[in-house]
Amino acid sequence: MSRTHVELRGGAYADSVALLQVSRTVQGVEGVAAAQVAMCTPLNVEVLEQMGFEVPDAATPNDMVVAVRFADDAGDPDRALDRALAAVDEALAGLGRRTSGSAEVAPARTTGRALREAPGALALVSVPGPSALVEAMDALDAGHDVMVFSDNVPVEQEVALKRVASERGLLVMGPDCGTAVLGGVGLGFANTVRPGPVGLVAASGTGCQQVLALLDHAGVGVSHAIGVGGHDLSAEVRGLSTLEALRRLDADPAVETVLLVSKPPADDVAAEVRAFADGLSTPVGLALLGAGHPDLTEATEALLRSLGHEVPAWPVAGSASPATSGQLLRGLFVGGTLASEARIVAEGLLGDGASDGHTFVDFGDDAYTAGRAHPMIDPTLRLEHLAEAGRDPETAVVLLDVVLGHGAEPDPAALLAPAVAALDQPVVVALVGTGGDPQDRDRQAAALVEAGAEVHLSNAGATRRAVSLLPGGPR
Repeated sequence: MSRTHVELRGGAYADSVALLQVSRTVQGVEGVAAAQVAMCTPLNVEVLEQMGFEVPDAATPNDMVVAVRFADDAGDPDRALDRALAAVDEALAGLGRRTSGSAEVAPARTTGRALREAPGALALVSVPGPSALVEAMDALDAGHDVMVFSDNVPVEQEVALKRVASERGLLVMGPDCGTAVLGGVGLGFANTVRPGPVGLVAASGTGCQQVLALLDHAGVGVSHAIGVGGHDLSAEVRGLSTLEALRRLDADPAVETVLLVSKPPADDVAAEVRAFADGLSTPVGLALLGAGHPDLTEATEALLRSLGHEVPAWPVAGSASPATSGQLLRGLFVGGTLASEARIVAEGLLGDGASDGHTFVDFGDDAYTAGRAHPMIDPTLRLEHLAEAGRDPETAVVLLDVVLGHGAEPDPAALLAPAVAALDQPVVVALVGTGGDPQDRDRQAAALVEAGAEVHLSNAGATRRAVSLLPGGPR
């Protein structure tokens, strides 16, 4: 029997998160050593080839590929293949069904029908980026706020959606809105937090999660965390959703203070948003990343002081030793804002020119997620790059983030801890999550520490520590 089986299925489509679950189901079948069911995007084809599968040259992004590698002791070859393909078919069929009570019902096939079934609901759009505009516009036309989880949405389409929403007093969260908490209900990659007096507006998913985790550790709750998408404070989008979110939080009597979190914004847009915030009755703090600005931990500490709360010591577990070889810091991140913050903090410590050669890769960037699940769900790509960094003699220290919460990988340490233990370099981890998250933050930290990592709750703190472990330390 051939050790591998690869087939293309033309005209079949499912989103990357669903296909990740299909792949995991098939991998659990008796006799299967590895399985990958995915759309044939260039990135997925590259990953399959790295796994040792030969993808037919005729494959296009519109094809679904089923790739299976069998174990040496798989037994009868035909039966092993039949079991694997039956599992694929059953898992794919299950994607098209949902249950209501004891009966199966067909899911709504259009946004319009779904909204008619749930008047007044927030519309959540999670389709391939090129298709998100139509679905989100349908929801706006029906008078609904929209959360666009989809990434790879062209910025001109984002502007069109948000202009329509602004004219109608509606809110577009996203595109690429990965995290939100509305009235205590988490959406996307949300952390489990207690209710409280803080409202967040976040042009950043993992930046929002970092603040949620720090506030939770300090014993302060959050009423709402409104994600607006990482491009909202860009020169093109001009904060259209940020302004609407600030209006809404200002009108909510349960919100005593607001913190605006963003990746580095356009300077003129940031100035406009500051002026708008100054005119609100609710105080608004700013956590706008950039050189010379407070990092997310410092901004959270300032918010705590404004509420009269004591700033706690941010927890650190384990202790990494200084690097003994190499010269470079390798940052491998699943969170784009966390990667940006780490780069900014490291450059501030290392000085002009001293940061040359150090890398801070965001595996959640659109370039890495086209046609595949976000790295907070599927760690495959980062794990491959982590192994490469360990083999690079120039690598001195490795800096990682692990982001917990609903929707994220159920046990990230299960695969990451062995990969960390295999490295010779010191490893520092920013573990972003709360004690109530389903992954059990303390258990994740313990597993990573046992593997040799030093684990921080603060990403900025983790970055400072990683830089201090470089040969010679910071300038």
